[in-house]
Amino acid sequence: MHLLIPFASSPTDAGRHALGLLDLPNLAALLARLTPTVRDEADEYSLSPPHERAIARALGWSGGDGHLPFAAWELQREGVDTADLAWGRLTPLHWQVGREHLTVIPPSELQLAEAESRVLFDAAHVLFEEDGWLMRWQAPGRWYVAHETLTELPTASLDRVVGRNPDAWMPDHPQARWIKRLQNEMQMLWYNHPANDAREARGAFTINSVWLSGCGIGQPARGEPPTVADALREPLWHENWEDWVRAWRALDDGPLRESLQAAQAGRPVTLTLAGERHAQSWESLPRSWWARLSGGWKHPDPAAVLAAL
Repeated sequence: MHLLIPFASSPTDAGRHALGLLDLPNLAALLARLTPTVRDEADEYSLSPPHERAIARALGWSGGDGHLPFAAWELQREGVDTADLAWGRLTPLHWQVGREHLTVIPPSELQLAEAESRVLFDAAHVLFEEDGWLMRWQAPGRWYVAHETLTELPTASLDRVVGRNPDAWMPDHPQARWIKRLQNEMQMLWYNHPANDAREARGAFTINSVWLSGCGIGQPARGEPPTVADALREPLWHENWEDWVRAWRALDDGPLRESLQAAQAGRPVTLTLAGERHAQSWESLPRSWWARLSGGWKHPDPAAVLAAL
């Protein structure tokens, strides 16, 4: 079993303070049994966050920063024939205009109903179709587009922009001019759209933009994807550190306890912890008698391990 925990750490002052509140006995016991293996280092400004790089590595994909074809992979897993086209995930969003910059509201706060999503999708579909793009509705908050310009277009993960200023993550690649123009046209089209008027009337965020991510032609999977324990994403997006700490404790009492029990039973276990900068993996590898003996009284400090991410 391979357990991946994204958003396991944050380089912010508030995140570091929250780490000091964690008591994770099962994680500590599991780390004492496992051997550190792959460490993937970058920074918090990379286009592809550490947990996406870890999934791509497990699947045996090639591709540099911002070139991991998650859109095509998601469609293929849902039984869609991607036909060797270059796909991208298009996420409908609300960009909140502040006095000094924009902020991307977490998608979970939009409560976008299927009927509203389809109406807005249909309006945008006309724009894309006129320019020779394919467009596919898959879920209220998950649309897909296909076009040859997406083959080599590096894009930032949605996980990088939520709660932040999207301007810092807008692609400056020459091929990005097409999607930027369509994005501007969608913003104008939706500005006074009846679906948005109805949302605004009931106090909901309007849908005023999209984010393109996960672009590229699908690659064959040469390995199994990890099991992703995703409970830390929403609290971190909202910077709700009390909920983040509670979610960590639930992970320790749930998936991490199960991984520890598997390791104690002699089954192969891989654990990957991913922060906003780095990811570190551990595996249940054969160890020398001295490593086993010393490991018996070595108790890693989970807070220190997480702070290093």
